[in-house]
Amino acid sequence: MKKILFMALGALITVGSTAQSGAKKIEFIEYDLDNGMHVILHEDHSTPIVAVSVLYHVGSKNEDPERTGFAHFFEHLLFEGSENIGRGEFFKIVQGNGGLLNANTSFDRTFYFEVLPSNQLELGLWLESERLMHANIDEEGVETQRGVVKEELKQRNENTPYGTILNETFGHAFVDHPYRWTPGGSPEYINKAELSEFMDFYKTYYVPNNATLSIAGDIDIKQAKKWIQDYFGPIPKGEGEVPRPDIVEPKKTAEVRDTVWDNIQLPAVVMGYHMPGQGEDDFYAMSMLSQLLSQGESSRFQKAIKDQKEKAVFVGAFPLPTEDPGLALMFGITNMGVEPTDLEDAMNEEINKVKNELISEEEFKKLQNQMENDFISGNASIRGLAENLANYHVYFGDANLINTEIDRYMKVTPEDIQRVAKTYLNDENRVVLYYLPKSQEN
Repeated sequence: MKKILFMALGALITVGSTAQSGAKKIEFIEYDLDNGMHVILHEDHSTPIVAVSVLYHVGSKNEDPERTGFAHFFEHLLFEGSENIGRGEFFKIVQGNGGLLNANTSFDRTFYFEVLPSNQLELGLWLESERLMHANIDEEGVETQRGVVKEELKQRNENTPYGTILNETFGHAFVDHPYRWTPGGSPEYINKAELSEFMDFYKTYYVPNNATLSIAGDIDIKQAKKWIQDYFGPIPKGEGEVPRPDIVEPKKTAEVRDTVWDNIQLPAVVMGYHMPGQGEDDFYAMSMLSQLLSQGESSRFQKAIKDQKEKAVFVGAFPLPTEDPGLALMFGITNMGVEPTDLEDAMNEEINKVKNELISEEEFKKLQNQMENDFISGNASIRGLAENLANYHVYFGDANLINTEIDRYMKVTPEDIQRVAKTYLNDENRVVLYYLPKSQEN
């Protein structure tokens, strides 16, 4: 059951990571090209591989409400090839040279990467420059990817149990802010869109001044900089400023409740609490609060709700890092014969304990150790390093947080955890959804 939820969250969660104090500092250089592209380079000769990545600061948040799904659609479309890469050849080229590649889309950004043998760095740079400068945005590619995306959304939303949790929770929680739709978007709008609209989206957001090129691995900095200039330097800067939504979601004053009928066997309870955006002080305390509730078999949700009371087969809490204020998600699947109301009561009981009782020194120290270990593991791969450096630059304006952000977590106190529980985990600040089997619907 845990795997089901992580599949639903996978495309959205982009957790930054860093090294604990005392760990080896991650060295990097960064600079801007004349066209506005930001470049970050990390040299590491421990293994003969290199990760080439480009993060575009465009996600579902940037979409027209009548054309949702564009950012995710482009994640697919831009593997169609370019003026110099044949249709369908992108994957063949990378895999034929011993590499792997992928991409993902969130509310706030779209991220592409290749991991290659280090002697293929120039190939990775050429491929990404082609995606940025010469991508195929034509009727054949658009029509092909319409079918691919529609099938993907069908599999995710209709054929995956609990697969609509993010869609339903964010859709109920947000009224004005574009987080009210998720990156998958609507197949209906993708069907309606004309080729000219896709081309306009590409020209607006896929420009050097909206891109961060982050490279990590077995590279020579001097040679890498020369190739970067050769392949990306000539690309023209985008015209005008890249549009950014500035909508602020109104403060919530009443709980939202609803029922979702799904193709499931066991009911589920979903709670979504409004919380600060990543980088805000309270975000760190909320992240540690979620860790306290659901990280590992000894966490509070696991011990009390799953093991002792046997109310759930799975229960967890997940703060979703977003650029603007977003949601902390709490999700539980009932045990056989357990009513959703009973599971909700058990979850509320554990939440109220955090509000009313200060976490013990022993539990708090364990929590700090978990945070440090999680962050270290987040930088264990070359690809992870490249992505984290780009995330920190784009979201925080400070790539060096890859070395220092852990200090922000270590500044959180037990009192802070209790305070944010009292501030944010209130009925009027949440959405509660009951997922019930369609077979029981009247």
